[in-house]
Amino acid sequence: MSETPAPTAENEPRYLRDLNPPQREAVLTTEGPVLVLAGAGTGKTAALTARLAHLIYTRKAWPSEVLAVTFTNKAAREMRERVGAHIGPAVEGMPWLGTFHSIGAKMLRRHAELVGLKSNFTIIDTDDQLRLIKQIIQAAEIDDKRYPAKQLAGLIDRWKNRGLNPDDLDAGDSEAYAQGRGQDLYRMYQERLKTLNACDFGDLLLHILNLLKNDRQVLEEYQKRFKYILVDEYQDTNSSQYLWLRLLAQERKNICCVGDDDQSIYSWRGAEVANILRFEKDFPGAKVIKLEQNYRSTPQILAAASGLIDANSDRLGKTLWTDLDEGDAVQVLGVWDGPEEARRVGEEIESLQHKGVSLNDAAILVRAQFQTREFEDRFISIGMPYRIIGGFRFYERAEIRDALAYLRIINQPADDLAFERIVNTPKRGLGDKSIEKIHRLARTTQTPLSTAANEIVQTDELAARARGSLAELMQNIRRWRDMIGETNPAELARILLDESGYTTALQAERSVEASGRLENLSELARAIEEYETLGDFLEHVSLVMDNDAATEEAKVTIMTIHAAKGLEFPHIFLVGWEEGVFPSQRALDEGGMASLEEERRLAYVAITRARQRCTILHAANRRIYGQWTSSIPSRFIEELPKEHIEEDSTMSGGASMWRANFSERDDPFAYVAASAPERAQHRGPGWKRATSLTGGYDPAPQRISENRRSAVSLGNKGRTDITVGDRVFHQKFGYGIVAEQEGNKLEIDFETSGRKRVLDSFVEST
Repeated sequence: MSETPAPTAENEPRYLRDLNPPQREAVLTTEGPVLVLAGAGTGKTAALTARLAHLIYTRKAWPSEVLAVTFTNKAAREMRERVGAHIGPAVEGMPWLGTFHSIGAKMLRRHAELVGLKSNFTIIDTDDQLRLIKQIIQAAEIDDKRYPAKQLAGLIDRWKNRGLNPDDLDAGDSEAYAQGRGQDLYRMYQERLKTLNACDFGDLLLHILNLLKNDRQVLEEYQKRFKYILVDEYQDTNSSQYLWLRLLAQERKNICCVGDDDQSIYSWRGAEVANILRFEKDFPGAKVIKLEQNYRSTPQILAAASGLIDANSDRLGKTLWTDLDEGDAVQVLGVWDGPEEARRVGEEIESLQHKGVSLNDAAILVRAQFQTREFEDRFISIGMPYRIIGGFRFYERAEIRDALAYLRIINQPADDLAFERIVNTPKRGLGDKSIEKIHRLARTTQTPLSTAANEIVQTDELAARARGSLAELMQNIRRWRDMIGETNPAELARILLDESGYTTALQAERSVEASGRLENLSELARAIEEYETLGDFLEHVSLVMDNDAATEEAKVTIMTIHAAKGLEFPHIFLVGWEEGVFPSQRALDEGGMASLEEERRLAYVAITRARQRCTILHAANRRIYGQWTSSIPSRFIEELPKEHIEEDSTMSGGASMWRANFSERDDPFAYVAASAPERAQHRGPGWKRATSLTGGYDPAPQRISENRRSAVSLGNKGRTDITVGDRVFHQKFGYGIVAEQEGNKLEIDFETSGRKRVLDSFVEST
């Protein structure tokens, strides 16, 4: 195939005309290994698609001789469309443009027999994978409550991401499940898949990787076929993908990888930032081209982001710049607590609206999904339309719907929809046949399902195990219903989730997803605390859910930072920038310094989503896992270059303010630490600032006193500083004397309300 002459000024193709010099270099440097280090907003997609078009336009390769790999189907479609706009119908002859998994599946169909499969093999989804793993666990007589199928599925996925077969596992890997039985179970799982002529998503690459390593003929076939290899988002590759690419590129070495080490934020799903960092070592003589001209953000935003990421040590380094107008400095605002954070963001967005800014141009980015709840409730109350991207609205998430169903069935026994959802959630041995018998009895007697369930457990209609499980559930429902009048709704929700086994089931999974669900359930309990009765809360939820009517109106976007990668908005609000929230304490505990650097990269990604204005908020108090705790600003705020940020210097803002030492009369934290009588006598600046921050009412008995308690001993199950005879204060019932004490439950004779039974976490010694 003869090549088309290199482009000149006279015959320059359209795909080169709008590229800057580094982008053009990335397109025209076709031979040998190339790493295009593309900073945020620097037009890497334009360079990558132009390079692909150039290879075909200049006839350096037929469309079928180019391997172009992306991470998502959306990215693959966009690349195909853009290349098609440059070269026309020739793009349709590119069978090897797609995601890692789609290309792996195409290869595996051609060589299935070599790995013990037939070419019509089935690719199983996550549900089928879990069902198969559970069968294997049960056959091995392993307690699947102690060692859940989801845990083993997660381990197998991680092993495959690392390119490990069962025989490749070391003792440490095998010990990660069921006291050293992980390796045997992984082997049994793989054998079972072959028997079923099936594979999971991890196999789509693992099987091909094994072939390329062990079958010289297959390796040479693909090395000869692919004259050029292009890889998008190289920083997100896992070990298996990295090894696969390296084997394919070793012969010709015409591989071009586009990525940004500063945006590697997916280690939790197997991504290895080391892959991009060692590119030059893997391919000696590689050319590194840096795309540093940013087309998205103002100089102030870029400078703040660059100053932050400079604190990372494991990076290749680049300096982003732009010729856009200077713009505003990054705003850093301190607020009193989470609700105040939501109010402040709502006010800022309303202010933008008054200036003619569309709600579509504003986005709120959170570190963890549980943080969205405050904003959802706030926006519902003020009538501000919003959308959740990359996840469900808070009250639509599966674990929240499950918890709400439990609360609905104890609040309204005739709620059949709620009963259907919780009767076997978590799994309690009630099969379809048992549930159908309950339905049949309910239809026959024209009674609610819960009534039918109470009747059927008194008969021999169900098998002994199912009858026992159902009887226990119905007994619990009756007991929880009896607690409604005497137990705080939030505490009742926590008790219900614990005693139903729901919390235990999530804890047993030991996965990132399960941890996130537990955080959401804690946030649900936090939400319930704002309502006096369970009925009031459930009514509020109904109104929230009803608000989700599909309309074309402009909406504020709420999403996690991970979900925001690749997106941009004129106005960005980054919330929850406190130690423990961001950087995530869980991430730091599990990964140490490596996780800290990834959290910092995540912060860099967050800031660089903003085009015109970036506002960072941190709260002095935050409810985490149902407990109030005093918070300090994220270390990332301290690392931002001071000349490019503007901190609020009032009580409601300023990282430096929170770190300073205040006198008791001026410091609201001293006001927090004071007892109720002391607060009653003390109405100095601290009180005035505190009340102004909480909407004009004295927050001491409720929010601040709870903060004081949790700050003393976060996570305590019961109080040890309250005893019989103590005088205490309760927000709802006032002052009283402790008459009886049983664990964390108190019988108190209140001065105006009579004797009440309350939890010690809701009272304070006076």
